[in-house]
Amino acid sequence: MTKKEQHIILKTKDLSIGYQQKKQQQIVLSDINIAIKKGKLISILGKNGSGKSTLLRTLSKVQKPITGTIFFEDKNLNNYSENELSKKLSLVLTERLPESQLTVFEIIALGRQPYTNWIDALSKEDLLKINNAIVQTEITHLKNKNFYQLSDGQLQRVLIARALAQDTEVIILDEPTAHLDLHQTINIFTLLKDLVDKTGKTIILSSHQINLALQLSDHIILLKDNKLLYGSTETLISNNAFDDLFPNKLLKFNKSLQQFVVNKN
Repeated sequence: MTKKEQHIILKTKDLSIGYQQKKQQQIVLSDINIAIKKGKLISILGKNGSGKSTLLRTLSKVQKPITGTIFFEDKNLNNYSENELSKKLSLVLTERLPESQLTVFEIIALGRQPYTNWIDALSKEDLLKINNAIVQTEITHLKNKNFYQLSDGQLQRVLIARALAQDTEVIILDEPTAHLDLHQTINIFTLLKDLVDKTGKTIILSSHQINLALQLSDHIILLKDNKLLYGSTETLISNNAFDDLFPNKLLKFNKSLQQFVVNKN
């Protein structure tokens, strides 16, 4: 077993997540104990309302857990300052960017904000990180375009490039293929898998693209029946984790294909 395989970068202990509704706390998931290894592509899967976004927001310190602890590189997440965490973890959300005249290069350069000095001057290292991110996401031909000229698929690549320029150990993405057609969805998933393999970064994403996630992810976090299941695709399949994910009879899980298929019976 290599050091990379042994290194746990993110783990939780007795974690409960949820949100505040009026004056009461609503628990979405509890007793979460997972350990995520460095250099893996992790997909969070589950039906609408199962808690995928809540989990991602909690792991990235956007919202507080109900109870329990999150550790990043063996350090309590609460003990990281905002600036410290921004050098360790980057976040790509589904919200559209506000209207502006920013170019693709300028958007990606924003990923260097945790490192730039008080006048926001870009150093040679900053420029190197930015240009490397542009090359890694294959958007060199777009770098001088205004972002409002981009398609949804192109914009998603730009946001991933911004996270790469931020140069964090972990990148978290909330539904990165939500507004994309099938072709672009496959492109983005393949890009993320390639980035994990080539950079050694850990990428955690939520998705409704279950079949693609099963094919390309190293590990799956499955949210089902108010519980969290975590493991490799093979382990979860052998434990019949996907068999009753959907209650209707239109979809069934085919173990030999390791995919959901339309039930024609």
